[in-house]
Amino acid sequence: MVGSEIVEELKAIRKDLNYIKEHMIDIDMILTPDEERILKEGIKELKNGKTTKLDI
Repeated sequence: MVGSEIVEELKAIRKDLNYIKEHMIDIDMILTPDEERILKEGIKELKNGKTTKLDI
């Protein structure tokens, strides 16, 4: 490969990488079934006034 071909290939790779980064799912935004159940229970308890405020 000639130097200019390498540079063009690197540009293409960078473009692909940027596309992947923009469309990647944030793993911290996905809940496991257990986490989803716990969240729903917490929301239900909050709505029913069964929560306790923590004073820090």
